[in-house]
Amino acid sequence: MYLTLLALPFLGSLIAGLRGRALGSSGAQLVATLCLMTSAGLALVAFYEVALCRSPVTVSLGQWITLGIMDVQWGFYFDDLTVAMLLPVFCVSSAVHVYSASYMAEDPHTPRFFSYLSLFTGSMGVLVAADSYLLMFVGWELIGVASYLLIGFWLTRAQAQKAAVKAMCVNRVGDTALSIGFFACLWAMGSLDYATVLSISPLFNETVLTLIGLLFLGGAMSKSAQLPLHTWLADAMEGPTPVSALIHAATLVTAGVYLMLRSSPLLEYGSTALIVTAWLGAATGFYAATCGLLVSDAKRVIAFSTCSQLGYMMMAVG
Repeated sequence: MYLTLLALPFLGSLIAGLRGRALGSSGAQLVATLCLMTSAGLALVAFYEVALCRSPVTVSLGQWITLGIMDVQWGFYFDDLTVAMLLPVFCVSSAVHVYSASYMAEDPHTPRFFSYLSLFTGSMGVLVAADSYLLMFVGWELIGVASYLLIGFWLTRAQAQKAAVKAMCVNRVGDTALSIGFFACLWAMGSLDYATVLSISPLFNETVLTLIGLLFLGGAMSKSAQLPLHTWLADAMEGPTPVSALIHAATLVTAGVYLMLRSSPLLEYGSTALIVTAWLGAATGFYAATCGLLVSDAKRVIAFSTCSQLGYMMMAVG
């Protein structure tokens, strides 16, 4: 069931993307939406089993990378935090798919749009359910690619293309910091598995943990639109409205907050990183809320509101 939950969005994306012309717009919409709604139902069952019945689940699919000290498995881990994220991701995404069916009804490229939407949601599922930082990074990059495709979906609009490129470039800054953080984690602890890294963190020097925490924060700053890497979020409004709803509600922008929450046992022993996180979140929350008061476009108001809420979340993490 747990693998089916993660695989269905990708299945819907493949069918809508590769067979969209044969199925037609309505067929592609139906397949993608049904796959997402099924995943949402399974996510509800997973929430009951894992969070309410206290039965965490680990799924191991085999070896991925063995290189020196690095030994990475294909595996997924479902605990309280995982299912608490998966449930809103799939439920909100299902609602966005249903809304998109009418919003994009007149668009000639609807199958391609639904393929991107499902890819976006499936990538977030991989990010949330991964059992190691490296596998999480796969989902992290996939949602970056999917967001680029969705923001620039209307290929004839110059502003949409500029916004997509801007989002990609700003996120690359944070991704570079996050990559360096993973290398530092591998160098210091010899592993990228959550279970290993988070369990041995108390044994390490505070300076090392602070450095790793700050590098992780650098990655979270770009994905979760924190100062000064927040500039892409308001411009992302150039994509279709369902894209804005998905980016701002359930996926992408919550990825940075999830990374910090998942790494909290490590961050607990690097107090400087926590202080920086708290102040950064507070500054972002105040700045974005102030900007939201001064813009007149409703979609940009919502974008700054989202940015402000993410600031509160980061402050809470700190």
